[in-house]
Amino acid sequence: MAFIQMNLLSQCLMRTVPVNVILPADKMVFPGMPERGNRPYKTLYLLHGIFGNHMDWGTGTRIQRYAEENDLAVVMPAGENAFYVDRADAHDLYGEFVGRELVELTRRMFPLSGKREDTFIGGLSMGGYGALRNGLKYADTFGSIVSLSGALFIDDYPKRTNDSPFFIERRDFAESRFGDLDAMMETDMNPKWTVKRLKEDGKDIPAVYMACGDQDSLLGANKDMAAFLRDQGVDVTFEIGPGSHEWDFWDTYIKKAIYEWLPVEHNGAGINSGNVGI
Repeated sequence: MAFIQMNLLSQCLMRTVPVNVILPADKMVFPGMPERGNRPYKTLYLLHGIFGNHMDWGTGTRIQRYAEENDLAVVMPAGENAFYVDRADAHDLYGEFVGRELVELTRRMFPLSGKREDTFIGGLSMGGYGALRNGLKYADTFGSIVSLSGALFIDDYPKRTNDSPFFIERRDFAESRFGDLDAMMETDMNPKWTVKRLKEDGKDIPAVYMACGDQDSLLGANKDMAAFLRDQGVDVTFEIGPGSHEWDFWDTYIKKAIYEWLPVEHNGAGINSGNVGI
């Protein structure tokens, strides 16, 4: 299992950004097992949450094992605390970076499939919002979306004040990410707005997998979003499981998403230090 750490010069962000890639191109199989051949890899673009970076998924979950067992490439960019949206005034085009530029660059660098049905986007918390927002905005690129414990409290933003001492709950922080909080509801920063535009335009909407812990403070917002998507006729799977806003839950449900929901190959583990066939 190749774990690649690299830096990319992004035109969308006008700076160098770190990206980690899991690529099972070096997978060794046991004698007698069929070789996979040189087919391009299905790919999951996986976004971290607030306070995190490009290392989070690799250290917080067993994503390397899940990728190898399913012949799945995984691309994990750094998104800072930017919520994966575009702020043209600061040239922080994080949405365009993960939704277009990163896909184009990694497809040129690695043997990744260029097919929509083989290209997925997912994330947790802030990254769960980013995956839903950009998976819908770039619906021509992504065939499936995975949002775990998504920070989907969109309807609450216009009500925010600056009373909280915690920066991510403050209105001024939200405005630094989303701009005018009253106007954002009728823009692509609101996944509900984007779903309605896709339907009006007669475009295919990606399938959506959502999961949230039964002790997570974001459960209500996730229930609301899942109900909205269902009412709009979107192919959505929503699961509530034991847990809160923490890595044990995300490890469990990214595994479920990959093994039980995403259309991946399920080819099994190769020869490695934890699977020597003895």
